[in-house]
Amino acid sequence: MRLYITLFLTLFLPLVGCSLHVYASPTPNEHSNKVITLNDSDTVHYRVAVLANYGVTKSIQRWQPLMDYLTSTVPSASFEVVPLDFTQMNEQLINGQVQFVVTNPGHYFNMSGDFPISWLATMKSNQHGGNTFAIGATIIVRQDSDLYTLEDLAGHSVVASDPNALGGYQAAMGLINSMEYSTDDFFTKVSFLGFPLEPLIYQVRDHNADIAITPFCTFEQMVEQGYINAADFRVINDITPDGYDCAVSTHLYPNWSFASSDTVPLTVRTNITRALFSISESDPISVIGQNSGWAAPISQFEVIKLFKALDLHSRKEPLYLQLWQWIKINQQWGFGLIGLFIMATIYHLWLEYRFIRKSENLLAAERQLKAKALQLERLQSAAILGEIGAGLAHELNQPIAAITQYSEGGMLEQAKHYGEDSVQYQLLGKILRQSNRAGEIVHRIRSLLQRKDTQSTDFDVCEQINLCLELLTHEFLSQKIVVESRLNSSELLLKGDKVGFCQVVINVLKNAIDALAETNPLQHGLKKILIELRVVNGHLQLKIYDNGIGLTCSNEDFKTTFFSTKENGLGLGLAICNDVIMKFGGQISLAKCENDPSAPWQTGCRVLIDIPFNIPQESYLSDPKYI
Repeated sequence: MRLYITLFLTLFLPLVGCSLHVYASPTPNEHSNKVITLNDSDTVHYRVAVLANYGVTKSIQRWQPLMDYLTSTVPSASFEVVPLDFTQMNEQLINGQVQFVVTNPGHYFNMSGDFPISWLATMKSNQHGGNTFAIGATIIVRQDSDLYTLEDLAGHSVVASDPNALGGYQAAMGLINSMEYSTDDFFTKVSFLGFPLEPLIYQVRDHNADIAITPFCTFEQMVEQGYINAADFRVINDITPDGYDCAVSTHLYPNWSFASSDTVPLTVRTNITRALFSISESDPISVIGQNSGWAAPISQFEVIKLFKALDLHSRKEPLYLQLWQWIKINQQWGFGLIGLFIMATIYHLWLEYRFIRKSENLLAAERQLKAKALQLERLQSAAILGEIGAGLAHELNQPIAAITQYSEGGMLEQAKHYGEDSVQYQLLGKILRQSNRAGEIVHRIRSLLQRKDTQSTDFDVCEQINLCLELLTHEFLSQKIVVESRLNSSELLLKGDKVGFCQVVINVLKNAIDALAETNPLQHGLKKILIELRVVNGHLQLKIYDNGIGLTCSNEDFKTTFFSTKENGLGLGLAICNDVIMKFGGQISLAKCENDPSAPWQTGCRVLIDIPFNIPQESYLSDPKYI
């Protein structure tokens, strides 16, 4: 209840506050029959909204003398002019910020269906012999335009002040409708520029629009003030009545009216009407106000006919204004419904929040169950693979040992008969080295499966990398791959599993070769592999780039056991590599070349092996090989 009372006081008091406002006492002028001497507390201040069709400053200059006259004539009242456009006038009238409006009868007719207002007087024109029918539209084109009739205007661009302007767009649409043309798509483009009116003709002059729809006499006033040259323009469908001073293209409608909100006391409205009727044609107020005084309200019959033809009477004010008007009239129900709506909205948002939280918890639990199931499956696969691997490693030891013995025996025979420089001796030596390496790998696999620690030795990183490249030379040549190595150190010792390190490098290079085998050389050019070795901030960083097909999954997926993108892959290579590098205290990561600023090209993959490297700080700072 307190909330409703607060809302009521906040929204209702501004509507009536205008009638309680205290203003300074009026000053007399030449129209006062006597000087009104009242206390400040007896004077009520009223705000009069006028259409600012020539801008705010000019509107104030035009209408403020009339406000001063009414202040000095109407007892216990003061008046202020407020220049506004159509939308602002509607909003301020419904909010109670203005109590009177001076506008065209079309706008008055639209407002009268939504606001309780009364028409007090109609303004007489200062031209055309003081005629009260002085609102219409003039259709203007450039003199060099090929538009001469109303039919020619179809399919061209037009500018106007406002869609609600009777003396402009609405009158022109009524003329087009009377000739049985569709008003919805008659023009290709309609632009409403608002007030002031001068830019309408400037748009036609500057070739930004083909046609300008201006209020009656706007063209002649701009010519008289020297803004434009009359010879540069032409009026379409000139039907100027006899005795009128300005060219017009449409029917004429009643002039502007002075209207009052029904919240204003009747005595004040009556006094204002009398004061308006008493202004003579030659009065300075009439001269400054650009009129010949005021007459009794003129019938709206012609305006109603126009609106019925265009079905404009059904085009109500915006929905929010209609809703606000209903709330003002039915304040108790209105504020109750607003409060109920706010409470229902808050409750709905709370329920939605709870639902989202529950859904997120359920999804998280489901993801955890799936992850546990996947881990169990991988553990089962690893156990089976361990049994198979242990047996396989045991069986491979015998043929590897035989190859080692045969190669050693062959080398002894070759050295005895042909010397150690013979080709056969060198080949047998290579076979012996590879068999020893195979034996070390099998031994390492057995140790890994039996959970034994591998033997740590000091080895030269560059030497092992070059050895790996030498082993894969045949595959590089067969695949026509250009390999470039940038090893920024000639001697770089690392302590750890030498065989495991070589296994990692060979596996990464083999993956690069497989990726390059799937590329189209016509699209990607030469197949390239780049190997970079640097020591950065106490870390050995080995980067291997290729310009192959690149990554198709995330970095973590490739390091998962039994995950593979190859058709015949087991998904063990990078998983084992990751385990080996982690034993060095380092990490291995994969990324797209396009995401690495230092990559030599934008396609393919980059593998980074990062291992902490303990070296003396003085050596790190002074020796170029560590930079």
